[in-house]
Amino acid sequence: MRKPLGAALFALVIAGAGAAPAVAAPEPAAVDTDTATSVVRDAVTSTTAAVSRITAPTVQAVNFAGTVSLSNCSGSVVRFPDSEDNDPAMVMSNGHCLETGFPAAGEVIVDQASSRTFGLLNAAGGRVATLRASKIAYATMTDTDVSLYQLTTTYAQIKSSYNISPLTMNDTHPVAGTAITVVSGYWKRTYACNVDGFAYRLKEGAWTWKDSVRYTSACQTIGGTSGSPVVDNATGNVVAVNNTGNEDGGRCTDNNPCEVDESGNVTVRAGINYAQETYQIPACFGIDNKLDLSASGCTLPKP
Repeated sequence: MRKPLGAALFALVIAGAGAAPAVAAPEPAAVDTDTATSVVRDAVTSTTAAVSRITAPTVQAVNFAGTVSLSNCSGSVVRFPDSEDNDPAMVMSNGHCLETGFPAAGEVIVDQASSRTFGLLNAAGGRVATLRASKIAYATMTDTDVSLYQLTTTYAQIKSSYNISPLTMNDTHPVAGTAITVVSGYWKRTYACNVDGFAYRLKEGAWTWKDSVRYTSACQTIGGTSGSPVVDNATGNVVAVNNTGNEDGGRCTDNNPCEVDESGNVTVRAGINYAQETYQIPACFGIDNKLDLSASGCTLPKP
């Protein structure tokens, strides 16, 4: 998670979007990426379509609409299954993408003022607006790695002004074998693969995450893709948030998470990347998208 963008870019040059994990990265300086992005997007979209035809005949088109770019990460405008159009919109990213830095192990942040901005993207990956947060509704790196910002605009206002709808967060556990797409608003790039399985515990440095999604090897996410929504190709719904990967085979260290099973056995999977499930989040938000950590079914860590 700590790998600087310079190293990530070097890895791209050497390995062609190689095995660097999904980490927070500084905003790149002015770089003309339109042509390269278009080529990459077309290639990945073609690959996604081919995979989808094999694994899920009924497929939603996965594009960039509703995703956002942060100063150092990726994210998306999300709604919960019971959200209403006039609710304040929410942006989801990683806990380690906070503008205030990484939360400590055991730290939970709720209702903290924030004026952070996000670049809203359309289906083609073009930036169409700047959205602004009113607060960090919830963020942690304990058990999961997520941040949820409440915006100053509603879903209806975003739809009316930019004709962009939020991504819906699924409220059921993801399924192994599901065809998925990781959609990075930071890089304007997608990664297509499948859910390979789940890690009982995923440990990286000081942090431990529960029941993490493991990708098949095709999703070689890189620095800056942290916080990207993981989209189920068949439904178009968000099933996880992209957050990390084992960079070079290290054991349970920063940038080298390891899997720990129920018996305490450790498995290291060099070059494999991971996401944190999001199905448990909707139960913690009620009317008007208000956070309620005491709500029935809410299992997110509490302050």
